[in-house]
Amino acid sequence: MLMALKPLTQPDDLYQLLREGKIKEFNLRKAQAERVKLNDCDFRHLDLRGIDAQSVDFRNCYFHNSDLRGVDLSQASLEGASFNSARISGVLFPKDLGAQEIMLSVTHGTRVRYLN
Repeated sequence: MLMALKPLTQPDDLYQLLREGKIKEFNLRKAQAERVKLNDCDFRHLDLRGIDAQSVDFRNCYFHNSDLRGVDLSQASLEGASFNSARISGVLFPKDLGAQEIMLSVTHGTRVRYLN
């Protein structure tokens, strides 16, 4: 008998805003925070277009089937994140994250690793 995995969730207020689709409010509150740490979170099936992702810690997050179109992730921490079937048109990824890593993650759900 297979057991269903529970989504990773955090009690963090900023994370809850994203789960509720309140991107503008997230961006306003993020601007007041010193550091936004959202590692190990579940962002599956969320529309994250318009999010201010600068310097956000998204390590080991799941973005399965999420909508990231046009998001600037160039300054975000993405080590170990998975983008299986995510919509990534126009996404700006970190320079150290190779195109092959991104495509393997989008196509097969592998976790991304940075190039050295």
